[in-house]
Amino acid sequence: MTKERLAAFTDAILAIIMTILVLELKKPNPISWENLWQLRMNFFAYTISFFWLGAMWVLLHRNWHDIKSISNKTVWQSLLMLFFSSFFPYATNLVASDFNNSAAQSFYGIIVIAISCSNLWMQSDLSHIKENQKAEAIQTFSVKKSRWLKLDMFLKTLGLFLSLTIWSSAMMYTVLFVSLAIVFPNSITEEKKAK
Repeated sequence: MTKERLAAFTDAILAIIMTILVLELKKPNPISWENLWQLRMNFFAYTISFFWLGAMWVLLHRNWHDIKSISNKTVWQSLLMLFFSSFFPYATNLVASDFNNSAAQSFYGIIVIAISCSNLWMQSDLSHIKENQKAEAIQTFSVKKSRWLKLDMFLKTLGLFLSLTIWSSAMMYTVLFVSLAIVFPNSITEEKKAK
């Protein structure tokens, strides 16, 4: 399989998953500003999930830009990442239906961490494929990215622990914080340096 075909497949699946997120939003009955306000946590959960998936998609494309070759292992790693991603609408819906529920937040956290780990595994494997090692941008990007990814994974794990123990809604707020403070700024910085 070519890199382009796998990237197109991944794009299609992620687009479907992101579309399902909005379809899962509750509709107010009757439609009024007051009833829309009552659904604010649904919109909050949707917004965080949509932009987190979107950021992952952007980073995937940036990482794959200089990739020359993929392996059969890469295809299966991508499928694993997409498998966990397919749970995202369900996990988001659980959180949206009971935002302060520890089990819902923890399940959401497990999905976020599983997606992150499978994505990291795939990216690590890609950098070890001989044809890809010649691309300096891949090696430079991997070293820089690994610094902030360690902090990213630590904070997500901490958020999951807090959701399980003392602060039920910690996971969603952790994903928001990590996205705003680590992922988006580093993504923008790396894009500027790449130009």
